[in-house]
Amino acid sequence: MSLRGEALKDAPVFASATGRPLAPSHIDRVVKRAAAAELENAMNVSAHWFRHSATHAIEEGVPVHSVQATLGHTSLDTTSKYLHVSPDRSSGEVLVKRWSEPF
Repeated sequence: MSLRGEALKDAPVFASATGRPLAPSHIDRVVKRAAAAELENAMNVSAHWFRHSATHAIEEGVPVHSVQATLGHTSLDTTSKYLHVSPDRSSGEVLVKRWSEPF
């Protein structure tokens, strides 16, 4: 399934009614208004914030395949583009914590 439908490859992802690309500031206003309807801290939300949501989910223990499905990615490679290394946290710490918990 293609989320871009019949859109041309170089067509803007976020377009105005005239088909021109929306300015980043306009996109942020749209995102903040949408978030305000659902989130208490909506003013902290931005389009850029969503790029980090995959990393935040993984850090909270959500399995990467669940993150992939939630974001609608058909490939784990696409999801991994949005994951960032956290310099203050390593996978070793998570594994030690998991193995020290009772089964």
